[in-house]
Amino acid sequence: MRRLALAAIVLASLAAPDAASAHGLGAVKDLPVPLWLFYYGGAIVLVLSFAALGALWRRPRLEGQTDGRPLPEPLQRFLLSRGLRIVAGAVSLALFLIVLAACFLGEQDARVNLGPTFIYVVFWLWLVPVVVLLGNVWRVLSPWRAAADAAAWLTRRGGQTWSPASYPQRLGRWPAASLLFLFTALELAYDSPSDPATLGFAAVIYSVITWFGMNAYGREVWSQRGDAFSVYFELLSRLSPFAVRREEDGRRTIAVRRPLAGLTERDAVPGTLAFVAVMLGSVGFDGLSRTARWLVWRYDVVTSGSMGDLLGMLMNLGGLIATILVVAAAYLVAIAVARRVSRSDFPLVGLFVFSLVPIALAYNVAHYFSLLINQGQYAIRLASDPLGRGWDLFGTADFPTKLSVLSPKTIWYAQVAALVTGHVLGLVLAHDRAVSVFQSARLALRTQYAMLALMVLYTVGGLWLLSQG
Repeated sequence: MRRLALAAIVLASLAAPDAASAHGLGAVKDLPVPLWLFYYGGAIVLVLSFAALGALWRRPRLEGQTDGRPLPEPLQRFLLSRGLRIVAGAVSLALFLIVLAACFLGEQDARVNLGPTFIYVVFWLWLVPVVVLLGNVWRVLSPWRAAADAAAWLTRRGGQTWSPASYPQRLGRWPAASLLFLFTALELAYDSPSDPATLGFAAVIYSVITWFGMNAYGREVWSQRGDAFSVYFELLSRLSPFAVRREEDGRRTIAVRRPLAGLTERDAVPGTLAFVAVMLGSVGFDGLSRTARWLVWRYDVVTSGSMGDLLGMLMNLGGLIATILVVAAAYLVAIAVARRVSRSDFPLVGLFVFSLVPIALAYNVAHYFSLLINQGQYAIRLASDPLGRGWDLFGTADFPTKLSVLSPKTIWYAQVAALVTGHVLGLVLAHDRAVSVFQSARLALRTQYAMLALMVLYTVGGLWLLSQG
């Protein structure tokens, strides 16, 4: 036991070398009820929700409800104006260049360099609630899209023409899934994920790939299929009540729709399951990699010899891949059971995959919201001194941070609520799609037994990972 505790402490410091990559639950051993009751409670909530859906939700209520009600015309004109898009893109591109400058020219200490905190917290975490609440604002905030738009405008002004190649349909979202996997591998498997120079080089490489893809296949197509972050935020934005739609006359309008309705769009694009599995599996592995048992195993590997660090990274990489494959395999098994029960010829894999998106969001919130709140405070301080040179550009260098805002109990209850809510929403989406596809409410309910088992598995597994962190 002493060796276990020592290894856990040592490996915790190796896995999270700085505040930018550290997060966790804290101690949950003093809860008012035993931990196992939370597992049973989460499973019971899902079972009761499933029973309620079967009794009360006998026709589609979300399918086909994606149009919504348009916002007032003056607000539409402002939000969709070219001027606002140009200003937002310019600000985003400027921030991107500042972050790159911080990574390459600033102090190579993640605690005082803006780069790691901006990339892992402001960009990767803070944008999630923004797109869930407001819709796909990343479309106008992407610095890569802004730079590509500017290059296209300059090309037209110069009188040159440009015709992108036809995007191979079989590729689907596979390029985006591959790039998202590489990003999560950098974050979760590499031994120095918060090293500013490493993040800077990764950003440059990603930029080159993205601009090459946009140049080859067009900005819109690559954003929808190849740009990992555009696909990521677009999928999460389908949870939002706000969406941009294109009218028959070609005009774009912003509509208010039912939350979750965007995830009922039939979008069976190759690679979508792989992308969603990376979304969900990467967060699952992050929890797994912080359990005491995994830390001990990695400690033994890292201290095994001169190749220990490399073997430790390979171990993390293998664990990440395995977790993603388990997530995808569990879903495919549930779909295979549903297909066998329904005796259907429908391609069910693509029809139900978006029911996993609320679960991916729930895992994201449960694992990272404490990091978002705690480390997000440091972003205010680092904004005044992005390079770590002792500056105070905006007068926030001494901004007080309160890391004890959230108690371990508060974090745990919020995590439980997020996980259970996300899985209930996943059940709702899957059931709504089932009653739409199979017509018969009774048959639809029977096909969802395996999906219920999948949701219970994901919920209990997620709670166990969080409690062991």
